[in-house]
Amino acid sequence: MPRIPADEILIAGQWRRGEGELTETTDPADGTVLATLHAASERDVDEAARAAAGAAADPAWRDLLPHERARLLHRIGDLVEEAAEELAALQTADTGKTLAETRALAHSAAGTFRYTAAALETAEDSLTPSRGPYLSLSVHEPIGVVAAINPWNSPVASDAQKLAPALAAGNAVLLKPAQWTPLVSLALGRLVSTALAERGLPAALLSVLPGSGRTIGAALAQHPLVGRIGFTGGTRTGRELAEVAARKLVPASLELGGKSPTIVRADADLESALAGVMFGVFSSSGQSCVAGSRLFVARELYEEFLGTLVERVRALRVGPGTAPDSQVAPLVHREHRDTVAAWVRLARQEGGRVLCGGSAPAGEPYDRGAYYLPTVIDGLPPTARVCQEEIFGPVLVAFPYDDEDDLVRQANGTVYGLACGIWTRDPLAAWRLARRVEAGTVWINTYKQFSISTPFGGTKDSGLGTEKGRDAIRAYQRQKSVYWGTSPAPLPWAS
Repeated sequence: MPRIPADEILIAGQWRRGEGELTETTDPADGTVLATLHAASERDVDEAARAAAGAAADPAWRDLLPHERARLLHRIGDLVEEAAEELAALQTADTGKTLAETRALAHSAAGTFRYTAAALETAEDSLTPSRGPYLSLSVHEPIGVVAAINPWNSPVASDAQKLAPALAAGNAVLLKPAQWTPLVSLALGRLVSTALAERGLPAALLSVLPGSGRTIGAALAQHPLVGRIGFTGGTRTGRELAEVAARKLVPASLELGGKSPTIVRADADLESALAGVMFGVFSSSGQSCVAGSRLFVARELYEEFLGTLVERVRALRVGPGTAPDSQVAPLVHREHRDTVAAWVRLARQEGGRVLCGGSAPAGEPYDRGAYYLPTVIDGLPPTARVCQEEIFGPVLVAFPYDDEDDLVRQANGTVYGLACGIWTRDPLAAWRLARRVEAGTVWINTYKQFSISTPFGGTKDSGLGTEKGRDAIRAYQRQKSVYWGTSPAPLPWAS
């Protein structure tokens, strides 16, 4: 069992009990209570925001040169890597994910801080072309206080993707982890606090404020000192935050839901496609915004491919994230498992055929956990609710397609546009489909591969803005133009 943090949260640079409601976080594998925490309150949010504004304006941080901020990020990356096993075990206990996945996420977080440090070291402002007797420059400055609101499915990696560029840009950060999974975010907060203290930097540059989205998330977004909102989560909440940002006239980045298509053309390498389709939707137990939850197979291959797929899905090993042979771990919470089950019941009511799965596994060790069997459904029209709305669980809906135009019409036939997978041996067809499908990320003959150096975002109801990449730092800054007169002659109205 990993070391569970004490009942303390990080408020204005101080570790203490929150003034909010008492909440429990449980192990999805067996229902064991891991920790009982007092969440943040609205008064805690206000205290943290005011302290963050002071920390952002403190000369010790405000005047820190970019390469010195980069050294801080490198140090955080080192601390995360040193604590990777503890962070992985804590995230597995809190989210249910397999240890293989949470180890990868912890090392990814370390890499995010290091990449961002390198990007900061090499970032440049620009001398713009002059059109008169002056020198014109474009410079970038911190926003001040930013809010980072993250989901429960991959907290340590999601936290790093917001913290690293926000700190690199010179801001102070108010981080709200998901109510169900606060533990690894608090552990990451301790590592960042350590790095700040080592360099004598203001402790209030980071607060970690667990609590409900309706209370704490809203208080963060609406606070007058918060100058930017970064959110990853559901589309409905994203719309509400976008409205708040619009009223305040502050920037927001919103990484929202998905219902991503996976395409298997008739010329695909079928073994690779079978493995890729399963990994794309059933890894992370389907709890991924980019899960390839809609499968489109060329009609001439459909019955054979789907039959083989179902056989292999039935053979996937379902078990606790701590078991080394588990492929599909429990869902994050029993409440969420029940939501996924309700979607499958709806699919049956709408006339869908559940070809495998469709229930929670019975017996030990499943009865006390939040498990759900990997599920494949066909026989539904693309317009059915189960085929249109994000389920966020191990549920795949399958369709045949007749030609490329039919395929593109179906693939683009949802409000989402986050990701797409294409399996084909034809490079021209792959390129053509990649450009026609409405998605922020397209994988060709692979799936769910990520790089911190490559921007990530969505179209349509899948969000606004991007994360990752060199430009992530600039997204947390304001651009300012400076004109420096060079002419000895006075301006026209000089006396």
